[in-house]
Amino acid sequence: MLTGILLTHEHSDHIKGIKVLAAKLGIPIYCNQWTLEAVKAQAQCQFDARIFQTGHSFKVGDVDVDSFSIPHDACDPVGFVVHTEGGKIGFLTDLGHVTRLVIDRVKDVRVLVLETNYDQKLLQEAKRPESIKQRIRSRHGHLSNDAAAEAMEAMVSDHLEHVLLAHLSRDCNSPELARRVVGERLRDIGGTHLNLISTQQDHPCATLPLAPAQVSCSWPGNAVRR
Repeated sequence: MLTGILLTHEHSDHIKGIKVLAAKLGIPIYCNQWTLEAVKAQAQCQFDARIFQTGHSFKVGDVDVDSFSIPHDACDPVGFVVHTEGGKIGFLTDLGHVTRLVIDRVKDVRVLVLETNYDQKLLQEAKRPESIKQRIRSRHGHLSNDAAAEAMEAMVSDHLEHVLLAHLSRDCNSPELARRVVGERLRDIGGTHLNLISTQQDHPCATLPLAPAQVSCSWPGNAVRR
């Protein structure tokens, strides 16, 4: 049963379902104050908003959620770490680069949803205005496959088991390309224990069951980084 919706920011591709899920069905939305004000200006409907302060933790029912700032061209964009009995789940999409704060917040998650928005060559060749391309590539835009692969070097840990590559552009990326680029980097750094999953816009991925976590691997990168 769906008991709450976590909203990362106010861009239209993230709030289109508010009128149905929140307004009609009465499911509460959890967001910060700046995001709420921006959503109200666009959605033009009434819904149950639960406000949290960015950088603070809050509850959705009996589930604890951590929030933290991410770099994106929105009012007050955030990432989330959701605490479950099966381990922590990190959500990192819509960010132009990965900051030290972001790495610190997701360092012990079991599941990571990570943006791999575009392939640099496909974006360059795309029939889009140059201003849009510059926005996407900016430090407050989106992560490319290469940028996500590089970020994984700092985020692989003994805790991490599953990585879901998300928010893929329909015309500037593909699930196969994103998986290949990130997978090659993981092999280079010894992260072959990870279950790497490419998501798609028009197909749900398989349900990921999370039994209580048992750390059974020792990632060699930990020794290197010390």
